Amino acid sequence: MGKLNEIHEVEIVYKRPTIALMETVKCADDSIELFRKFIPEEKIDFKEFFLVALLSRNNHVLGVSTISVGSTNGTCVNVKEIFQLAIKTNSSSIILCHNHPSGNLTPSESDIAITKKIKAACGLCDIVLLDHIILTKEGHNSFIDEV
Repeated sequence: MGKLNEIHEVEIVYKRPTIALMETVKCADDSIELFRKFIPEEKIDFKEFFLVALLSRNNHVLGVSTISVGSTNGTCVNVKEIFQLAIKTNSSSIILCHNHPSGNLTPSESDIAITKKIKAACGLCDIVLLDHIILTKEGHNSFIDEV
């Protein structure tokens, strides 16, 4: 009986922003503009940032979160954290984004591998992976069709 006193209750709490104040993603350009607000321009060539945009069924932006910040060579992505956020916000879809400090817009083998892993997990959670975008100071590349 004493063990029952040691069990902790777990509760999930999320307060959705007011719909009128939420941005809507209607096209790839909207996504790119959104993510550029979250990667500091003065650091885009210095460190790799990996972000996720969490979207409602109507593509309202529920939030954007920086999953990791790495070095000039890469960053470590915690897939579990992406899904903790997506499930907690009741997201219908997500968009991934990261930058390449090198300026190269071509996805690396590890970019493709992590995207495939996240896409598979999305299928299990009934969440749609809409896109994965690579940003550089000069441009962008959507490579979701390659995975």
